[in-house]
Amino acid sequence: MLEVREVSAGYATGTVLRGISLRVAEGELLALLGRNGMGKTTLLRAIAGLRPPRLTGGSVLVAGEDVSALPSYRVARRGVSLVPQGRRVFGSLTVEENLLIVARPTGDWDLERVYELFPRLVERRRQASWTLSGGEQQMLAIGRSLLTNPRLLLMDEPSEGLAPTVIDLILDRLRQLKAQGQAVLLAEQNVDLALAVADRVCVLGEAGAIAWSGPRATLRDDPAVLAELVGL
Repeated sequence: MLEVREVSAGYATGTVLRGISLRVAEGELLALLGRNGMGKTTLLRAIAGLRPPRLTGGSVLVAGEDVSALPSYRVARRGVSLVPQGRRVFGSLTVEENLLIVARPTGDWDLERVYELFPRLVERRRQASWTLSGGEQQMLAIGRSLLTNPRLLLMDEPSEGLAPTVIDLILDRLRQLKAQGQAVLLAEQNVDLALAVADRVCVLGEAGAIAWSGPRATLRDDPAVLAELVGL
């Protein structure tokens, strides 16, 4: 589904990513871990076609097609959807307007199915999105991305700033999405959440490169590696 080949990228102040390579298969959830500032958000933005960052090397392939040079709206049309860090809902629009403004009738996801996934949004459907709690805004951000009927879902720190009960709900919904065959690349600071749901894990290291990659069980059972690479 997704193949990142030797991608280097950065900003005017310097290079952040150096020779990153990874794959996400159909129906797989790959967790991207690393300390703050290691480039997780930069990588997700590069995959989604958002600029900045500027790609200085390598390529991004979605379902075998090189999308490295495409603008973000064309990458989205290839089936890539980003749940951004900080949610970024349209605050002046209602919950339902946020959902309908991006809906693409190209697959199984529709308004009813999103409401089934997040029943709380049904109760808030007529409310302006700025009035929602942080957890409700995160549900809305995920639902909005799903309504584009993505082939690949990119998620940037979906647990950030949320209460433990809401994190548990997000974890449950991620498990549901994986069971339904959704391909997901999940960038997370919450290692417990990532290791609870991921099939495989990649850890970004100090040099802007992949410092470790492998099955989640291997990383979970090796506290020394966790301490060295993620600070746990």
